[in-house]
Amino acid sequence: MSDNSVDRRRFLQASAGLPLAGLAAAYAAENTATPASEKPAEPASWQSNPVIQEARQAALDILKPSKKDLEHGLELHARSLVFESYGFSPRAAVDGDAIRTAVEAGASDVEIQDMQEGMSMTRAATNPAELAEFKQAWEAAGVTCIFQNAGEEGQGALRLLKRLAHFTYLTDMLPDFLPKAATPDEIVAAKQAGRHCLYFTGNGAPLVEQWVSIADELRYIRIFFELGIRMMHLTYNRRNMIGDGCAEPANAGLSDFGRAVIAEMNRVGVIADCAHSGWRTSLEAAKASTKPMVASHSTCAALNEHIRSKPDDVIRAICDTGGYIGICCVPGFLGGKGDIGAMLDHIDHVVKTFGPDHAAIGTDVAYTSRNAGAESKKIPSRARFRTRWEAFWPEGSLAGKSPEAALSMAWTNWPLFTVGMVQRGYRDDDIQKILGGNVLRVALAALA
Repeated sequence: MSDNSVDRRRFLQASAGLPLAGLAAAYAAENTATPASEKPAEPASWQSNPVIQEARQAALDILKPSKKDLEHGLELHARSLVFESYGFSPRAAVDGDAIRTAVEAGASDVEIQDMQEGMSMTRAATNPAELAEFKQAWEAAGVTCIFQNAGEEGQGALRLLKRLAHFTYLTDMLPDFLPKAATPDEIVAAKQAGRHCLYFTGNGAPLVEQWVSIADELRYIRIFFELGIRMMHLTYNRRNMIGDGCAEPANAGLSDFGRAVIAEMNRVGVIADCAHSGWRTSLEAAKASTKPMVASHSTCAALNEHIRSKPDDVIRAICDTGGYIGICCVPGFLGGKGDIGAMLDHIDHVVKTFGPDHAAIGTDVAYTSRNAGAESKKIPSRARFRTRWEAFWPEGSLAGKSPEAALSMAWTNWPLFTVGMVQRGYRDDDIQKILGGNVLRVALAALA
């Protein structure tokens, strides 16, 4: 074991109980002759969590930061407004006994799926143990706001409403810790008050699906905006009436109706998101949009050609709108070793090719409660059922990398994303743009 590894492990132990603002001081204290009685002694709640600790160590072992870079990166992260361009609030464990009872009573697969999803999204508001896990994850990540996936994949209004209801309930029940933000100003206010918040996005544009007229089909975009949705996917993998998704081999592009959808999003104040759209659909959407549009959680095809990546001409078109590409933390989409280093390589490509004003981080991953495994074991096994439509991925497109690679990009490792950018020589103001400034700017522009 190297001396650097020993130092990093000592740092993790010594920084127990400190908020992120105190981590840099803890590292310095561990490496000086300061008497133990003068070092911070309160344990940080996330430091008592071995899952978070293991993920931290996995990233540190890859990054191997110097004391100076680690100290500066953690301090910079703590004082920055961190606005994730697309992601998931920490997931709670389900109530295994309740689901078992439902299974034994003959509940359908759809009912069980709804129970599991609803519990994972809302139990932090009703169960003390899950709330403790929830707060640990937020504390460790140092994230101010998540552009929260709050709409199930699809375009049916009722389908999209379910997930939105779950997160509306969560934020309503935790107003002092995690309110819903309706405007960018409220995100800034949350940072200033030491709170966190959610800003809502949906994985589809809500349509009436009666096809009486274009105007009739578009009317629920404004309704969902009024309910708090501030960004919408144009497509989710597969073809719809708007355009081709990234999983379609034909790559047919944006439809005339799709252009009308984007115009309505621009008018209402909803950001158009092409993260799951095909390359031609993404390119044509960017050319059609009169406001900044984004690929909220994607990767760069120049480094790893994948259906969920974007080639440089598409990224350029997105940048020309004033938008950004959010780099995700899914190993198979990143290529290479699929770890935190690979993720930083994709950020590098965006920054060096298109400038720091157009890079963001949308991890597309979530922290899951340590209680989840035990609760899931209580649920009886069921017969196999058909793959859900939104999970209709091409064979091999979800192939992953090693578990260690994913561990290095755990959602709670956000502070080390900042450390990694410090290591690569980024200026502080550019890092702050990538951490959240660019997402905040586009959110403001959408409402202008």
